[in-house]
Amino acid sequence: MPKDLYEIGEVPPLGHVPTRMHAFTIRRERYGEPRDAFAREIVPVPELKPGHVLIYTMAAGINYNNIWAAKGHPADVIAAREKAGEPEDYHVGGSDGSGVVWAVGDGVTNVRVGDHVIMASGQWDEAADDIRMGGDPIASRTMRVWGYENNHGSFAQFTLVKDVQLHHKPESLPWDVAGGFLASVATAYRQLFGWPPHTVRPGDPVLIWGGAGGLGTAAIQLVHQAGGLPVAVVSTEEKAKVCRELGAVGTILRTEFDHWGRVPDESDTQAYAEWFRGVRAFGKRFWAEVGERRSPRIVFEHTGADTLPTSLYLCDNSGMVVTCGATSGFQADVDLRFLWMRLKRLQGSHFASPAQCRMAIHLVESGRIDPCVTKVVGFDEIGEAHQILHENRQPPGNMAALVNAAPGQTGLDLS
Repeated sequence: MPKDLYEIGEVPPLGHVPTRMHAFTIRRERYGEPRDAFAREIVPVPELKPGHVLIYTMAAGINYNNIWAAKGHPADVIAAREKAGEPEDYHVGGSDGSGVVWAVGDGVTNVRVGDHVIMASGQWDEAADDIRMGGDPIASRTMRVWGYENNHGSFAQFTLVKDVQLHHKPESLPWDVAGGFLASVATAYRQLFGWPPHTVRPGDPVLIWGGAGGLGTAAIQLVHQAGGLPVAVVSTEEKAKVCRELGAVGTILRTEFDHWGRVPDESDTQAYAEWFRGVRAFGKRFWAEVGERRSPRIVFEHTGADTLPTSLYLCDNSGMVVTCGATSGFQADVDLRFLWMRLKRLQGSHFASPAQCRMAIHLVESGRIDPCVTKVVGFDEIGEAHQILHENRQPPGNMAALVNAAPGQTGLDLS
């Protein structure tokens, strides 16, 4: 007999949509440290809409954006949605995931009930004028990050997505791996190959910040596959070893330098000179790791305030600094002299197109890229997993949480 609520891991009859579900939520009154902000609750299953698909969630990726959601800073995502007229006073996060198609809305033709899928994190309105005029959907004014800017992410038994987000899951991938890599690998792919003419070429030196994280481990492998020379910046020798095993030609311990953060004003000549000495010493270390006096043609950024001044200085003439985040802070200094006089490019990059997602999935499925899902936690550990990420205590690579899946499970018996 169908029920209106199922326990985690309990499979409803295929196509039956219960009215309630277990979810990890964030509420405004709990904003703060992630371990305190997240709580398991029973909430309504989201209502199916035209062009949307209801997914029975098997696994969910752990990403930095829901640390911001937990803190309510730099944006209060709940308040923003309430202002837009949405009724929920809670946030269900999760911007990576894998699962089974459970119900499809009007107009959906690319998936059927029972399909096994990976969910991408970009949502947009395909009828928007800027997209219809040929614009990049990631740059559309309607672009939103599912599970962060939009509600009903993957930290729940059921999640609501748009059909454009769905990609068929390779049969060989376990649910936890499939649910934990796409945001990192696809984002890194777009940064390194999505901004011609600044795409990685054979022999190109590339500086990769945070080399042991989800983005960094993907970037190292992608640069290596293209014949480039990846040099990774990490915090420990243990992480450096992982980066070298993935293909980095060199590693730099950021703990050996202390010039990070905002640039001193030039009027403070002593402080500015000390900062500049730190930047130049870091550059010489990069040359030593490459094995010759060559600056990075591409700098792979996502750390922000602490590192951007060094990135822009070190980047080669006519090279590119490409960034998709700012985990160390959003207010970063740019010395415009380096930018215009050396013809450098500072490029923003945000997630990936559907085609780039398919390329990332193919690289993982074919074994050319290790998705590096190195830590898998249970459903009730979602809050603590974000706390670990917030405190930079995570192992190298990506983290994922089991929702309805068992460890290592690849399919789902729907008989």
